[in-house]
Amino acid sequence: MTARLIQISGVIIDLIYRVEAVPAPGTEAIVRGAELAAGGGFNAMVAARRMGATVAYGGSLGTGPLANLAAAALDREGIAALRPRLPAADQGICTVLIDRAGERTFIAVSGADGQVGDSDLALIRPGPRDWLLMSGYALHYPGSRDALVRWLESRPPRLVFDPCPIIAELPAPARKAALGAALWITANRAEGAFLTGLADPSAIAAALARERPTGGGAILRDGANGCFIALVDGGGARHLPGHPVTPVDTNGAGDAHTGAFIAMLIRGEPPLRAAEIANVCAALSTTQEGPSTSPDLPTVLAAMREGRAPAGTDKPARHEWRKP
Repeated sequence: MTARLIQISGVIIDLIYRVEAVPAPGTEAIVRGAELAAGGGFNAMVAARRMGATVAYGGSLGTGPLANLAAAALDREGIAALRPRLPAADQGICTVLIDRAGERTFIAVSGADGQVGDSDLALIRPGPRDWLLMSGYALHYPGSRDALVRWLESRPPRLVFDPCPIIAELPAPARKAALGAALWITANRAEGAFLTGLADPSAIAAALARERPTGGGAILRDGANGCFIALVDGGGARHLPGHPVTPVDTNGAGDAHTGAFIAMLIRGEPPLRAAEIANVCAALSTTQEGPSTSPDLPTVLAAMREGRAPAGTDKPARHEWRKP
């Protein structure tokens, strides 16, 4: 059986506004454009799919108009849903403000994506080589938290856990269950600092990796600086530099990194090589406006070859991809 990435966290719909700047309270933003698109758990799946992995959606999908948008997006990317749709429930929605510098600000509310029970999780039957992905958002919603904690306590295999920006808001038992079950943790610098109480990125990555099962580890994503990766049995953390680009939209870059990393593990790449490829995938995704802008694997590999330092210099070439 072909190994898959199974996304446990729910897909929501992003209402994306491109603004000059995030408005101060009581003022109005100057908007350059807007669109509706699948987001949340969708972005990591798309990245993995475009990097060559088979992907399945194990999260909840409702039956309203927003859920129909999410279902259509999954179909376009060739991502199969593993569970029947929930009646009388629509997907959640996230308002995303993206400023001129490409930074994003979120306001989100859950819907069907935040409803998961024990019977729903029983329908997800990972194969012997499948990988699982879950974010902290799934544990944040009261309608999914209890069932997911019980599921995590059963120690599902090959789980990658992304704490997400609301990790500090999760109840301690939910955090403990996720950290105890995860083979790999992939976090940004702020999330890693909260989980470990440390400031140095190398130390954060090493601390997050220390409690992983055999064969696991941790990645600390550090924006344009790349990432720090530590293996549970590999000593300290290693810094992998970022790929130089001119970013225009950073929305979904962390998800692109995570999806690409898992896809490369499925492909059989060693973790360091998988993280190097994920760095480039995430960087290239920021050079395009719009959601789910992860490139495919041939584009990433070409960028890595072109990004090598020219002879006699210590500066890599800059590479940006263009959507067809």
